[in-house]
Amino acid sequence: MAKVTFIEDRCKGCGHCVEACPKKIVIIRKDVLNKNGYHPAGVVETDKCIGCGSCYIMCPDCVITVER
Repeated sequence: MAKVTFIEDRCKGCGHCVEACPKKIVIIRKDVLNKNGYHPAGVVETDKCIGCGSCYIMCPDCVITVER
C-alpha cells in the first residue's frame, strides 16, 4: 500500500494535486489552517492510493512525498 504525506505548513492549497489525482482522494482540507493561513491539501481514504505520484509531480512547492 502506498503512503502519501504532505508538509502542511508549506502547502498553499493551490489544488493542483487535487486535480491530478486519478482516484480523487486528495482534497483541500477546509477544517485546517496552516501557519501561513492556507487550507492545506490532504488525503482521504489512504487505502485507495495507488502510489502513482501524480500529486507529487504537480505540486509546485514540493510538499508531497509518495512512498510505495
